[in-house]
Amino acid sequence: MPWTLPSRPSRRSLLAGAAGAAGAALLTGCSETGPTAVDAGIPLERRMREAAVRDSARLLERYDATAAAHPALAARLAPLRAAVAAHAAALALTPSDAPSPSGSATPSGGTGAAAAPAPSAEPVPPKPADALTALADAERSLSQARTIDLAGAPGELARVLASVAACGAVHTYLLTSTPGATP
Repeated sequence: MPWTLPSRPSRRSLLAGAAGAAGAALLTGCSETGPTAVDAGIPLERRMREAAVRDSARLLERYDATAAAHPALAARLAPLRAAVAAHAAALALTPSDAPSPSGSATPSGGTGAAAAPAPSAEPVPPKPADALTALADAERSLSQARTIDLAGAPGELARVLASVAACGAVHTYLLTSTPGATP
């Protein structure tokens, strides 16, 4: 006689499944010792803003290093660098820091732009064209990361990230185009 499946699970299989689920839950709960456990007390928006400001500060370092290594590019890079600095300032502001009718604004009390960013690990390429390409790659990468971050960002921060990501895409285009060339 062929074996057939029982119409309902046995008590033994239910107990085994429950024990397995309980064990998995215990193991998962014990592994919360990384950064997420430490950051749990810090609001999501603040963590996202501080990370975005750090990323902008690193990008500013790349602009500065590129301009220092290739002084002939400094004038071309200056307006783009100024925009990145403005992005860092905008990202550092929390909604409560927004300009009041009197026009005064103060940066947030977090680590913000005052935090020392990690030094850029990548050296500036020796050829100016390669240096511009490397800078464009950094802009593109950051723009894409900010676009991905939009999904989890609260309302106002999402709008700022979207604007900054779009500007980064424009910077990528400007860094890879030939100035003065006609299309």
